[in-house]
Amino acid sequence: MNISKSGQITINGISGSPGICIGKAYIVDREGVNLIKRYPVNDALVPKEIDRFKQAVLKAKNDHAKVIDSLDKDLGENLNILETHMVLFKDKMLYGKTIDTISEEKVNAEWALRKVSREVKTMFQQIDDTYLQARVNDIVQVSDKIMSYLVGAQDIKISDINKRVIIVAHDLSPADASQIQLERIKGFVTDRGGKDSHTSIIAKSLRIPSVLGLGLATASVRNDDILIVDGSSGTLIINPEEDTLFKYEDRMARFEEYRAGLERESHLPAITKDGIHLNLMANIELVEEVVAAKDYGATDIGLFRTEFLYLDLKRFPTEDELLSKYKELVELMTPQSVTIRTLDINGDKVNPYLKTHEEANPSLGLRAVRFCLENEDIFITQLKAILRVAAFGNIKLLIPMISCIEEIIQVKQVMNKAILELEHEDKIFNKDIPLGVMIEVPSAVMVAEHLADHVDFFSIGTNDLIQYSMAIDRQNRRVAHLYQALNPAVLKMIKMTYDAAKKKGIDLVMCGEMAGDPMNIPVLVGMGLTDFSMNSASIPEVKKLIRNLDTKKAKKIVKKIMTLSSVQEISDFALEEYKEIFPFDKLAE
Repeated sequence: MNISKSGQITINGISGSPGICIGKAYIVDREGVNLIKRYPVNDALVPKEIDRFKQAVLKAKNDHAKVIDSLDKDLGENLNILETHMVLFKDKMLYGKTIDTISEEKVNAEWALRKVSREVKTMFQQIDDTYLQARVNDIVQVSDKIMSYLVGAQDIKISDINKRVIIVAHDLSPADASQIQLERIKGFVTDRGGKDSHTSIIAKSLRIPSVLGLGLATASVRNDDILIVDGSSGTLIINPEEDTLFKYEDRMARFEEYRAGLERESHLPAITKDGIHLNLMANIELVEEVVAAKDYGATDIGLFRTEFLYLDLKRFPTEDELLSKYKELVELMTPQSVTIRTLDINGDKVNPYLKTHEEANPSLGLRAVRFCLENEDIFITQLKAILRVAAFGNIKLLIPMISCIEEIIQVKQVMNKAILELEHEDKIFNKDIPLGVMIEVPSAVMVAEHLADHVDFFSIGTNDLIQYSMAIDRQNRRVAHLYQALNPAVLKMIKMTYDAAKKKGIDLVMCGEMAGDPMNIPVLVGMGLTDFSMNSASIPEVKKLIRNLDTKKAKKIVKKIMTLSSVQEISDFALEEYKEIFPFDKLAE
């Protein structure tokens, strides 16, 4: 925290979603939820106390269901997040243990719930794992919701806020964030939360500025304080000085003008100044996202994440259900290509209806292709649906989390079983589809040349590649600063993968978030990459930069960059060389 002589306070947090907003603070708090006292309950009243707890759970669950029902069913992942919270209302770690505590310790429901939620929180926080850390927040948010009914506290009603404000909260649950009315809420800041938290995901989908993980926001802000929220840099400024206010008003106006200009130019091609055509594709999770992908100018679907259909159905879909959904996507995209990634669950995407063994570190456990090879019947069902839809359009098959040659050999053996079943069933299908693997584990980089002998293309998944290479949890704010795409080690692994693909004559795509950041594009193009897949909304900005980029210059600059030894050196050098075309540099003037 930085406090100036005039009283201006600056707090740095984590960027939740980009953009700038200026306005009055509106503090959201569940008053009374934290004022919990313990009192004994005699034997005769224990059943009544348990029933009181169950009624609070039922009310909280029904309230949560109303929020879900009020939302647009096309919100996709946002709804998946809220439905995961619905499951947690009867989670045995929270619901079951609270009832046991009331019964065994003969205490009031509020105290029992608070004790259990704190025990769960402490237990999970001792494990440095992305999924479990995210689940701590989910459990605490659900616990607070139940607690508000137990103590009679007035719950947050984001939808009832009727003035233009910036929300300040200790935390916002996904349900809270989903109630935000864009015409009233300019942005929000929270003490808790991280870059890839559920609340951050919803903020990005709403396209409103947010800063998370501030720690001291609620303690430092008072109602009606003037705030500046810079979601791009992760900065909150409280009661800004006049000069600061003028500066950010100018930046905000230029940001909005810049974003509007990007959308107007989204139909223009991604061709460099020296005439090199680059292929910009979209990463999607839902068929409904195809419209946005086309509007933003995507040439193809470079990554279709299939796991969200499984989570949405809350059961394993049938072959025909998968075929129907894939066919709908292909019909919308034909003749453009669609790369379908096979099921990538567990790790940070838990399947709530799947009975699995508890893992100390799910990100290093039975996830993605490992799960599919262990559950061959589920894998074959999906492969058969993909092979069948390939008879109707331009389909590519992508396998995630490959870490060794043995795994891709096993995958091809299972594919052969799926083909034999389809032939036996006399179904129409196409077995001659391009097969690719995601390069997102360092070991896959090391054996890339050998992997290339077994597949038709590589897709670099930088989200996991950076995380696994640097041995960091990008949601852990204490080490998040180490999550740097332009780290020399990461760049060398990308170059090794590119060289292996080129030597073996197979295609290479980058489909991680690194591809959607304009600052990285000149470096990647300089290495030789020409195919990128990203969040649809990132395409216009990347296109604009590409149209101002000279590939010959980029290749010369990359030779120098590859000799540098730190992220800071690389970033400074790239910023200096490309200061005329980097959008964020102009906005920061």
